[in-house]
This record gives sequence, C-alpha cells and structure tokens, in this order.
Amino acid sequence: MASESSFDVVSKVDRQEVDNALNQASKEIAQRYDFKGVGASISWSGESILMVANSAERVLAVLDVFQSKLIKRGISLKSLDTGDGEPKPSGKEHRLAASIKEGLSSEVAKQLAKVVRDEGPKGVKTQIQGDELRVSAKSRDDLQAAIALLKGADVDAALQFVNYR
Repeated sequence: MASESSFDVVSKVDRQEVDNALNQASKEIAQRYDFKGVGASISWSGESILMVANSAERVLAVLDVFQSKLIKRGISLKSLDTGDGEPKPSGKEHRLAASIKEGLSSEVAKQLAKVVRDEGPKGVKTQIQGDELRVSAKSRDDLQAAIALLKGADVDAALQFVNYR
C-alpha cells in the first residue's frame, strides 16, 4: 500500500436534533405536575438556550429534563456548555444560559495530537486544520489503533471520526 490513509477528528452537533430535544423538553415541562406554577420554560435565545424558573432548583430540574432529551437523541452532553452551571437570579426568577459547543478548540486539538504522538503507533502523523484534526498513516491498522486511543482520551469535547480514506 503506497498511499497514505487518513481520517479527521471533529466535534459537530446536528442542530436539528438539538432543536428537537429542546422542543420535547419544552412540551414535557409544560405538562409535568412538578413544573406547574413555577414559571419554568426552556427556549432558544439567539445562539444560546435559556432556561427560566422561579427557583434555582427548578432551573436545574429543567436542565436535567433537557439533558435527558439530548441523550435520547444521541447528542453527547460534552457538547452542552452551561458555564459554571449555577442559575443566576434575575428579578423574581432564576435563569441559566447554555450553549452548544462545536468544533475542536486549539487546546483540545493539541491535546489529542499529543496523545497520538506520545502513545500511538510510530508511523502516525497528526495535523491541525482549523477546528479539526487530521490523522494519517500508511497502515490502516495504525489508524484503527489511533481511533481506539482517541476514544479513550479524556477530553472535553464530543469527538467524531469522519472522512476515513
């Protein structure tokens, strides 16, 4: 095999699935008895997701419902960024804003490249290309070993392996 094989490591989220999970969570919050009369809601606020209720505990319960809907739709919770995770008081209500993380940050890409370089097979090369990481090698077996290594890596991103050539 003379040519090199490669794959890309990316962190992407299907926005439609996130929207579906948000709509399901909103419907469940409107119907559940424990959310009656507490002003609980969840909605898009520009590019972020805004959760509102009359107490911090209820806001965290709304977050829990939303996270369960994301899991059911196959979206990793690593792609949900809630900041410090503490609801902020705003008048008579509490609010929590969350955002969806997409793309590998430069630090995460460097961390993944270091893992492959230090612990991976010898013939494997990594290259950071914007918000993704390209891993290439002459042997497909080495690439499979690199994928297994990256799946076990402890990083704060939802990893996907695409463009396997």
